Amino acid sequence: MKLVVQVKLLPTPDQASALLATLHACNRAATWIAQVAFEQNTKDRNGLQKLVYAEVKATFGLSAQPTVRVIKKVVDTYAALAAAVKARRLGPSSCQRHRKAVSSPVGFRPHAAQPFDDRCLSWQFRARTVSIWTVEGRMKGVKYTGSADQLNTLSRCRRGESDLVQRDGKWYLIATCETPEPEVYAPSDWIGVDRGIVNLATTSEGTNYQGRRLTRYRRWQARKRAELQRKQTRSATRRLARRSEQEHRHATHMNHRISKEIVSVAQRTGRGIAVEELDGIRDRVRLHGDQRGIHSSWPFHQLGAHLAYKACQAGVPFLEVDARHTSQRCPRCGHTERANRLDRDRFVCRRCGLAGPADHVAGVNVRNRARSAWAFVTMPVPSAA
Repeated sequence: MKLVVQVKLLPTPDQASALLATLHACNRAATWIAQVAFEQNTKDRNGLQKLVYAEVKATFGLSAQPTVRVIKKVVDTYAALAAAVKARRLGPSSCQRHRKAVSSPVGFRPHAAQPFDDRCLSWQFRARTVSIWTVEGRMKGVKYTGSADQLNTLSRCRRGESDLVQRDGKWYLIATCETPEPEVYAPSDWIGVDRGIVNLATTSEGTNYQGRRLTRYRRWQARKRAELQRKQTRSATRRLARRSEQEHRHATHMNHRISKEIVSVAQRTGRGIAVEELDGIRDRVRLHGDQRGIHSSWPFHQLGAHLAYKACQAGVPFLEVDARHTSQRCPRCGHTERANRLDRDRFVCRRCGLAGPADHVAGVNVRNRARSAWAFVTMPVPSAA
């Protein structure tokens, strides 16, 4: 399986200046290439490289291999945009967001990440240094650091490209690593996980990971953010950026903790993990104005991603099942009706009278659907007569 490992670079002031000039040059070139690709309607790598290769080398001061990587970055960006349009993640064609995305060339921020392959970047794992190409020449002996687990994974499993990133004045390398996948065992049963806003996760066993603390924290952050935005000073802008990073790290930490505990329970008991498939939920759900901020910052997708990759690392089976009516269907008699859900917290079946917390009922329905899906997948194929 593929993982990314982020290590922190420790450049000297002169090295940091060279890295910054490199990022700026690469992203200026990428913006120009993206404009040519848009005007010429050439988005394939070979065709675009024939159009721009010589001029990029002459104009932006890039050598051969970095020029190729910048062109590839532009091609990948347009491919990602086309995939987003096809999957309707930008809304219908009449949507302003959709029209804006397809009617102009993509642009790259001066500090946007830049990928480097093994010709442009080499690692010296024992010395904990890297040698990296810059616009000022090859720069050797740039130190890096990270946790013991990160450094061990990096030295054993690094493959492919590494991205140079500047964030809040600090430098990072994000490397792709390929680790062997453990064999996935046949589950004895499933743990259904219902994700939500008030309760971040509720399992079919009734374990509830409440999000009230996170909600209070985010409301407090929103109030502080509004106060700083009203000031409109440089200091307020810097503090806003720091608060945004703090909030993101806080939510990520909670999702890591919840997913780690669920995967640990599943592995210890020999069960699999099932979650609802929530792709496109932002387009399906209509919210009041005061709910949009909470919904847009809802970390359910990140929680699902953490569950998926931690389960894969541990060899735990992982399934996504149909999310329709999981909170309105009775797991005992199968009766499905909107009126079964009395309010956000309570479920009472109108036919058989089964009652309980609505999120717990949804988790049980997710588990039951995983049982059915797994039984269908593992059903023996009848032999031909």
